[in-house]
Amino acid sequence: MGIKENSKSYFVNTNEEAIENIGLPTLDISTKLDKEFDYIHLFVITQAKFLEQFPKLKEHLVTNGMLWVSWPKVGKLSTDLNIKTVIKLGYEFGLVESTCLSINHTWSGLKFTHPKKGKIYNNSYGKLNEKK
Repeated sequence: MGIKENSKSYFVNTNEEAIENIGLPTLDISTKLDKEFDYIHLFVITQAKFLEQFPKLKEHLVTNGMLWVSWPKVGKLSTDLNIKTVIKLGYEFGLVESTCLSINHTWSGLKFTHPKKGKIYNNSYGKLNEKK
């Protein structure tokens, strides 16, 4: 997942089983969203919660940081999210996806980062909004 030891980290709606499956290194985990973070991980089930949480979290992401979004796989936990929707929404808020993985039998994960200056991002699922 590219997460470095002792990264300043923040988790939202953590799913303990999923976190165990990830096998994270030792992290500097904050319980307050009051500074900038290298690694943020949002566990979300609905688009409404994604839209509520994602922009707030993005404001606290360092320039070279990563914001992972995890959502239930299709048919699990009555989600209205899927990879296409998650990518589209991330792009609308000005972040780009780089890595997708299956965390366990229930959760998928997608890594978002700030876009690199000068790079053109073409994704059939979303249009990058660089103003947000």
